[in-house]
Amino acid sequence: MKLETITANGQTVAVLTGAVPAVTEVQSALDVMMAAKYEAGSQLLAIEKTALPEEFFILSTGLAGEILQKFTNYGVKCAIYGDFSGYTSKPLRDFIRESNRGSGVFFAADRAEAVERLTGGTARA
Repeated sequence: MKLETITANGQTVAVLTGAVPAVTEVQSALDVMMAAKYEAGSQLLAIEKTALPEEFFILSTGLAGEILQKFTNYGVKCAIYGDFSGYTSKPLRDFIRESNRGSGVFFAADRAEAVERLTGGTARA
């Protein structure tokens, strides 16, 4: 797991990357959220898709709902970025579309889009 910070539009965004899932259950999601808030000083969190387990994207497991509800409860805006084109589940596609209409959780194609959606500006690395 790697947590880095990016400044965009005058705001700090914590970005979680990694080839191995770092957020595998609710407790690890809370740990990442607290690291973003207290180590990176940000309530904005971008998560690379590979930092989440495949179970997250199977809505019937309830994992996505549990994790994203924690982010909402603690006031952390979250953007999950990566290639979602391989998922054919209609419920997941609907969930992504509905999330992108809201203001607390977004799904984006890449890191730059995730940061832009979170901050309303253009990313600076």
